[in-house]
Amino acid sequence: MWPWIAAIAIAGGAAASSVKIVEQGNEALIERLGQYNGKLEPGLSFLIPGLDRVAYQETIREKVIDVPPQNCITRDNVSIAADAVIYWRIVDMEKAYYKVQNLQSAILNLALAQIRSEMGKLELDETFTAREQINEILLRELDIATDPWGVKVTRVELKEIAPAKAVMDSMELQMAAERKKRAAVLTSEGARESAVNSARGEAESQVLEAEARKKSTVLNAEAEQQRIVLEAQANRQQQVLKAQATAEAVNIVTQALGSDPNAGNAAQLLMALGYLNMGETIGKSDSSKVLFMDPGSIPASIQSMMAIVEKPQ
Repeated sequence: MWPWIAAIAIAGGAAASSVKIVEQGNEALIERLGQYNGKLEPGLSFLIPGLDRVAYQETIREKVIDVPPQNCITRDNVSIAADAVIYWRIVDMEKAYYKVQNLQSAILNLALAQIRSEMGKLELDETFTAREQINEILLRELDIATDPWGVKVTRVELKEIAPAKAVMDSMELQMAAERKKRAAVLTSEGARESAVNSARGEAESQVLEAEARKKSTVLNAEAEQQRIVLEAQANRQQQVLKAQATAEAVNIVTQALGSDPNAGNAAQLLMALGYLNMGETIGKSDSSKVLFMDPGSIPASIQSMMAIVEKPQ
């Protein structure tokens, strides 16, 4: 009885060990007598007891490796600490197990060496501005290096780049000096723009004032010229009217005297009086003038006037 029970127990144990269930998102490698024999997909699989065994089982989903901070020396000999995260997944389970021992540790050490190498190519200031460039280089280099291991690196991100405390203090002092310099430059530029605007306003004011004076002078000259023209026209018209009046007076006197032999003398008298009146008018003017008169004409005109007056009626 007991032998049968032992046989049944052994057979049950062997049957149980021959059943293998692989969860979704995982894969398993099977070895038969110590040699690779195949790969189990997710689901239910059967093994040969005593011959087959599960040598390696791992997920094919994407995983994350947190790279701890590493001390790096930049090209300008500044000590900094840099850390990162790596996103990766297994694409070939056979290579991931048989091509490298301790896959995750190998990826981590490879990433540390690559980060130190890339940081050593840059100066301190470049490490803060070239973060995206460094990420692309790390992704490309790690993906190429891990391809023989059946691994696909999907993303690499630098989390923090921290210089040493002494370097940080020096950078803060430099930034404070830069801010003061920038403030001084802005102040000087503001003062310069203010001075330029003031000078420009003063120049424009002087130009406008000069233009106003010029326009006023032109208007005054035009007004004065117009006044002189009008005054000359008035004087000419006045002289014409006086000449016309004298001519009419001479004509009236001549007609009144008729055939009187003194008619000519009377005309000369009227002309002499007009000439004297003209001299009086010229003498009253503000400007200095010289009037040339015939001395012989005045006594003759006076004698003619006396002859007319003494003529019996």
